[in-house]
Amino acid sequence: MPPPPSSQPVPSSAAPSSGSSAASGSSWSPDATVAEAGEFGLIGEFVRMFEQGEQVLVGPGDDAAVLRVRTGHVVVSTDLLVEGRHFRRDWVEAVDVGHRAAAQNISDINAMGGRAQWLTIGLALPSDLPARWALDFARGFAAECAGVGASVVGGDLTGASEIVVSVTVMGACTQSPVLRSGAAVGEVLALAGRQGWAAGGLAVLGRGFRSPRALVEAYRRPEPPYAAGPAAADAGATSMIDVSDGLLAEAMHLAADSGVAIDVRRDAFDLPEPLHAVGAALNIDPVSLVLSGGEDHSLLATFPAGAALPEGWTVIGDVREGEAGTVTVDGAPYDGPTGWTHF
Repeated sequence: MPPPPSSQPVPSSAAPSSGSSAASGSSWSPDATVAEAGEFGLIGEFVRMFEQGEQVLVGPGDDAAVLRVRTGHVVVSTDLLVEGRHFRRDWVEAVDVGHRAAAQNISDINAMGGRAQWLTIGLALPSDLPARWALDFARGFAAECAGVGASVVGGDLTGASEIVVSVTVMGACTQSPVLRSGAAVGEVLALAGRQGWAAGGLAVLGRGFRSPRALVEAYRRPEPPYAAGPAAADAGATSMIDVSDGLLAEAMHLAADSGVAIDVRRDAFDLPEPLHAVGAALNIDPVSLVLSGGEDHSLLATFPAGAALPEGWTVIGDVREGEAGTVTVDGAPYDGPTGWTHF
């Protein structure tokens, strides 16, 4: 993100109120398109929204950000959101897309037992897109980052035929990162965060409905358990993963990377009423939404048997001997969908 360059930490500034489409002092109309606002006009508004933490020496404005790294391990992840594939503008507001884009990246750092600290954004936007959409997106992104104390330190902006969001997040682990490859036979499998809510919301939106509202809102704006990752690492979690593509699909990653088999228990899930309502309305087993659903960004982790689990974690299965990567449900192969596939 260009201007204004500086060798000093970038000062924070108040973001525009949610009711405004552009901060005061903008030279373009609130009803302008992205093309009319221009690259640097939009970037100037973004920079005003993104507050910088004390570990940012140089934020948006130079060729690269400069960050102060203390003790521990630096962890990095990148993720994409593509219009029409990961979101639809008639289903989610721009501010929600901003929250989602930040949340799915911050959750990856969470899944390593770390805390997100810095993010960069690459935005590709159609030239006729209302500029207020881009600003509302940035507002949601900034708010999600602020919730964990992370700073947006730069990015890039270009034109495209559809909206594409690319985010890179960097964080730190004060202990050794928790990988996917540490699960051992005899350990327990545990879950933190709500699971199946976003899948339920997507299911009803796909049928043209807008209720149960709680599930639709869960799809539009996830609530990852950000404190659960570091807590699990401190409690001795042996492996961990973010549930973005489906619970069983992610369990398969843990099992494959650890060279073990995993069994999940259906009766371990306490299904909320909205999931039962969706199951009845769509004539599907509500447990299938939990087993195959993603985008709530809950966490799966394994812990030694008998370990005291941190608050918010629930045992849902165990690690067994068997062919690496095998995941069963109640001891038997599962014949339903296991999660989202990208290709």
